[in-house]
Amino acid sequence: MIQSKEVVLITGGSSGIGLALAQKFIENDATVIITGRNQTKLESAKSLHPKLNIYQSDVNDDVEVRMLVDDIEDDFGGIDILINNAGIMNLMDAGSDENDLQKQMQEIEINYNSPIRMLHYFLPQLKKSKKAVLINVSSGLAYVTFAQSPVYSGTKAAVHFWTQAIRPQLKRHNIKVVELLPPVVDTKLAKDADLSDDKLKPMPPEKLASIFWNDYTKGKEEITPGISKQLKLMSRLAPKFIFNQLNKQPIPKK
Repeated sequence: MIQSKEVVLITGGSSGIGLALAQKFIENDATVIITGRNQTKLESAKSLHPKLNIYQSDVNDDVEVRMLVDDIEDDFGGIDILINNAGIMNLMDAGSDENDLQKQMQEIEINYNSPIRMLHYFLPQLKKSKKAVLINVSSGLAYVTFAQSPVYSGTKAAVHFWTQAIRPQLKRHNIKVVELLPPVVDTKLAKDADLSDDKLKPMPPEKLASIFWNDYTKGKEEITPGISKQLKLMSRLAPKFIFNQLNKQPIPKK
């Protein structure tokens, strides 16, 4: 399934996984659009990759997403590939009385509700495309939950099952559905979540993008780089064992 010359929209594309995927699609002749909330970061990404098209847009904001749909329709005639990549990760102790409820709700909104919102509004454009693909970026933690980040793990499991459920439904409309389940990647998200010293050994975003592209062009629908492949296998063969291995320290240090 070699993809070229499509119009690709990537949410959260100004850094990390999103930007690495953007560069991979650019290298393969796609027209790439990235979105994000921070205009400065978007412009910085474009300075590194001049072929990028940037649009400031918040995936949580219904009005802004609908405006984005109209802008892309006017400027590009629609998209062929939607990559739901925007996400945040917070470590927390669910037993603490000092947890910020709004912070937890925001994590659900960005990680789970937003992919649903993006598909909802961009579905008409995808239906018009002759080579439509929806790519959802979830996490290897969709297979085995990480106790230090309970909300994140829950949202990624939800994205995983949502993706599986919509795959046969969208197939009727000739929309291919792909899921990328990264391991811990060396990004700002991992650093902000204080995973830099974790034994999960963060993978460089460029390496992740290369693995993704290799599997994607072979037509794989569920892509599990690095340790994610082991998490998938062990979640089936020895779920209690792999849970205990991953969660020897269930309470965050901070």
